[in-house]
Amino acid sequence: MLALKRIVTIVVMVYLLLALLFLLVPAVRATMADFETALGNFNPVNILKERDFFQVLAWIGVLVLGLHLITENLDSTMLRRTVTQNENKINELKAKLYDGQLRTDPALPTRPVYPDADLGRPLPPPTDQVV
Repeated sequence: MLALKRIVTIVVMVYLLLALLFLLVPAVRATMADFETALGNFNPVNILKERDFFQVLAWIGVLVLGLHLITENLDSTMLRRTVTQNENKINELKAKLYDGQLRTDPALPTRPVYPDADLGRPLPPPTDQVV
């Protein structure tokens, strides 16, 4: 996917450079618009006029930029999916590690430890009144 993304990005950059060349340099624009005349096929009906040239240039731009948008979104979706899968794996490994520590470590308390239990005196009964 990364190779396709790079190829499409290069095509978009080349297209943008050519479009800027055609838009900013009138001599190049006129030469490209009269390309059929230069080939010797001089027919007034078939000559690609400047308006038609810009219309074709715009349609090519729509297609190239649409392709670029699609590849960027696909790449972003695939990256997000990969990150989510990796996060799920990390969470599973953390859960297994925690479960393993609970089973093997006797130093971890399994019931609440009361501070007065070490002194040997009984704990006072719980009261519901607030003092």
